[in-house]
Amino acid sequence: MADLNIPNLNIKTDKYIFKKKLNLRRKSKRRLFIESFFLFILSVLLVYINYLIPNKNLLLQNLPSTLNKSFLLLIEIFSYLYEIFLLIFIFVSSFTALILMIGSFNRLFKVSKRKSKQIVYK
Repeated sequence: MADLNIPNLNIKTDKYIFKKKLNLRRKSKRRLFIESFFLFILSVLLVYINYLIPNKNLLLQNLPSTLNKSFLLLIEIFSYLYEIFLLIFIFVSSFTALILMIGSFNRLFKVSKRKSKQIVYK
């Protein structure tokens, strides 16, 4: 009886298992300054790349027609996909029907060829 270990169900689980592993220190002012400098450089680079794009006004004016054409092409693609899936279904169902017919004829052939003397077990 002394060797019997009964688990204590009243032990509360650790709510903060990973609390000690978190880095709770604040970033230094120098590191914050370096990060903000990199952010500023990245934003300037993006603005410069945006500046280098030619005919921005024309692109913005043609945006509605471009979206309309894209939407029509998307609808056309889906209609073609419907036809392709329909053809795949036709081929798969025909092949499956052929296999089922061969199986049924094979079973009918085996049943008709079976010997007439059967031993009945009771």
